[in-house]
Amino acid sequence: MFAGLDPQATALVLARMQFAFTVSFHFIFPAFSIGLASYLAVLEGLWLKTGKPLYLDLFRYWLKIFSVAFAMGVVSGLVMSYQFGTNWSVFSDKVGGVIGPLMAYEVLTAFFLEAGFLGVMLFGMKRVGRGLHFAATLMVALGTFVSAFWIISVNSWMQTPTGFEMGPGGQFLPGPSWAAIIFNPSFPYRLVHTVIAAYLTTALVVGAVGAWHLLRDRTNAHSRKMFSMAMWMAALVAPVQIVAGDMHGLNTLEHQPAKVMAMEGHYQSHPDGAPLYLFGIPDDKAQRLDYAVGIPKASSLILKHDPNAPLAGLDTIAPENRPPVWIVFWSFRIMVGIGFAMLGLGLWSVLARTRRRLYEWPMLHRAAVVMGPSGFVAVIAGWVTTEVGRQPFTVYGLLRTADSVSPIAAPAVAASLLAFVVIYFAVFGVGTWYILRLMSAAPEPHEDGPEEDEQAPIRTAGITPAHQPQGGVQ
Repeated sequence: MFAGLDPQATALVLARMQFAFTVSFHFIFPAFSIGLASYLAVLEGLWLKTGKPLYLDLFRYWLKIFSVAFAMGVVSGLVMSYQFGTNWSVFSDKVGGVIGPLMAYEVLTAFFLEAGFLGVMLFGMKRVGRGLHFAATLMVALGTFVSAFWIISVNSWMQTPTGFEMGPGGQFLPGPSWAAIIFNPSFPYRLVHTVIAAYLTTALVVGAVGAWHLLRDRTNAHSRKMFSMAMWMAALVAPVQIVAGDMHGLNTLEHQPAKVMAMEGHYQSHPDGAPLYLFGIPDDKAQRLDYAVGIPKASSLILKHDPNAPLAGLDTIAPENRPPVWIVFWSFRIMVGIGFAMLGLGLWSVLARTRRRLYEWPMLHRAAVVMGPSGFVAVIAGWVTTEVGRQPFTVYGLLRTADSVSPIAAPAVAASLLAFVVIYFAVFGVGTWYILRLMSAAPEPHEDGPEEDEQAPIRTAGITPAHQPQGGVQ
């Protein structure tokens, strides 16, 4: 596999593989917990507003699942930060002055917010007032969003770096305005696109669980409610995501044109309007798209809003600065294809509602079950498109990936990569199995929550309200 590569190049490839593997595992858990935390806040808010026990049952049902997913997200995220010091120490030294404070802000705001209120959210339903518990749920949901805010800001700065100054030794230092760093040109588009993707991912999982149980019992009120809420989310938000994705693509064309060229499979420039390729086999060596199937001038229409507008191709980019087209081309199509499948599922559910058949169409329910994991596939495909499309740079146009890796030996990286693969599949495989086991049981009236667990923590001082002797405290 690594024939013809020198040892340092092999270490670089292995370091990239290791980071890609760990971040792929990590990304799926925050993508789920961001949306699920907001869904829990909605469920608890509806319970407080309507007083219907059904919403409380669903809250407790999904709270158990959230607690496991959140824990796996935290654990998998810790590993990634260590790689900045082990495999990417040169990158950390060069850009630490800019991204270090941003990542610290994520800990000081999002992590502290989540850690401060998570215990109340998980175990405080019977120990604090309803209003305080709802406030804790809102704070956890806000914390997940704030975490996404800072992490997306860091990654967006690497995509579209602004607001920095070059120091001695080629180090990136913050300029006079932190706002220019935080709110870099791609940040607003990527934040909206990522957060909506998290909401859709959660909606599809909730919808799949509801559909799974509807296939077994169409009369279950809890399954009906969660399926209905999820389908509303898919129907209303999927079109918004497509529009947000289009705006993000236009922003990428402005600031990272080579990435869009790779996404579109445009090896050659098209002076009279570029086609939209639906299918093709990229050949990076020959710089051509084999077996191409496309719509004439549609790419120019989408990207320039003019079918005859010229679009530059990779032939205008220096060979050493071109991203690997075959990965970006296909990961982009996987993401877009799943996005339109989400839209189709949402529209199908609207049709079922109009015919009063939302809970009576087994084919719709089976389709929802099949689409359950598709959100995770889409977010990973989107991440691959973004990160591989940025290559060969870590800081776009300024710092090359080959110049960012630590001076490490390939066998050491290979050993740690193998260890990560074994441990991740063992630990997170068991965690995922446990989540699926929780989902396999249908929600029931008077659903137990984490606070019913005998191992749940109690107050460290005094007597808990649930265990006060009759007559009150003496």
